[in-house]
Amino acid sequence: MTPVRSIRFRSALILSLLVTVMWLATAVVTARILTDEMDEVFDSALQETGQRVLELAVIDVLGREEAGLTQHITALDAHDEYFTYIVRDDLGRILLSSHRADPAQFPTFDKTGFHQTDEFRFYQEAAVSGTITLMIAEPIAHRQSVSRELAMGLGLPLLFVIPLSILGIVYSLGIGLRPLGQLRTQLARRDENDLAPLATDTLPVELKPIAGTMNQLFGRLNAAFDAERSFASNAAHELRTPLAGAIAQTQRLGQQTKEPETAKRAKEIEGTLKRLTQLSERLMQLARAEGAQLTASVSHDLRVVLKLVVDDLNQSDRARTALSLPDAKVMSEIDPDAIAIVARNLIENALRHGSDGQATVNVTLDGWLTVENDCAAVPSDTLGALSERFMRGDHASEGSGLGLAIVQKIAERTGSPLQFSSPFPDQTRGFRASIQLGRHG
Repeated sequence: MTPVRSIRFRSALILSLLVTVMWLATAVVTARILTDEMDEVFDSALQETGQRVLELAVIDVLGREEAGLTQHITALDAHDEYFTYIVRDDLGRILLSSHRADPAQFPTFDKTGFHQTDEFRFYQEAAVSGTITLMIAEPIAHRQSVSRELAMGLGLPLLFVIPLSILGIVYSLGIGLRPLGQLRTQLARRDENDLAPLATDTLPVELKPIAGTMNQLFGRLNAAFDAERSFASNAAHELRTPLAGAIAQTQRLGQQTKEPETAKRAKEIEGTLKRLTQLSERLMQLARAEGAQLTASVSHDLRVVLKLVVDDLNQSDRARTALSLPDAKVMSEIDPDAIAIVARNLIENALRHGSDGQATVNVTLDGWLTVENDCAAVPSDTLGALSERFMRGDHASEGSGLGLAIVQKIAERTGSPLQFSSPFPDQTRGFRASIQLGRHG
């Protein structure tokens, strides 16, 4: 069984148990104190009643004409008689008794004071030099009944107070932990690239150290990511010039050599150097996609950027890309350089992996850029992983495996929907990449 890890639940449970135990303990202690106090009150009443009855009994007994005559006090109205008494002379004869007094229940007088059996609490008193004695009794059941009523009076409210206390605790904890939920929501709304410091002005004192520690962590992570991106960008930039020089030297070597084998080897080295140059270019693009500002201060026409990209590719790649643009403007708030990176990578991917070496680029009025190429259908499991770094749908093809990953990163940071589909609808071949980069007018 998985343990409950909710702070709210555990705190509410612990506090509720503590409140319940404290209430019960308080009720028990209070009941005990009140019971002792009531015993004192009952003993005092028992003693006071006995002494008053004895005074009246002495006057009555001494005023009788016939000594030793037993007299029973008759009740005027039917009622519960909690006190019963018997008055005896020095010979043990009953001189006076209450109407419900049972002589068998009264022990022999031994000394003045209180005496208790399993059923009765007695008070004993003597007068006239010990010749007249009184024993007054109170049933123990009467006191127990009062104690039970007292306990019920203390216990019954707990049936309402404890649940209300628990509800109050749960509600109070909910309010008290609300800032923690707000902090969680603030973190949940962030993407993996948002490392800005958390706002701590409205946080309670208990959460400010946590938020401060997280801000320090964000700062260290941001510094590490900046260093990583800077390194990749600088390394790619610094490699560009020596790679261009190495390619030129390799080309010159291939042209000057008279040996076919050496010329072939020089051509292979040239191809490797060009792929390395392409990889360094992709690393620079990736660094920009991860760290640079990707939105522009003003909107611009998406068509202009795409036409420049396609024209540049067609000049260097034998016009293998067909571009279809709407007549109306398609505005975009994404940085033109970022759009150019997206378009170039999608088109180059289509040219590289297309079976006919052709790519079709289409732009709609709602800002969707679609790049298509003819190829064998891409398996669904491969399709979902195409945007991962260094992932190639056709492992035998050339390429860095970073092009679609760069597009995916730019799409995430700009909030642009990106879709891959294969094959074409109602067909068995083809690959289509679509991304929304703008809007009509």
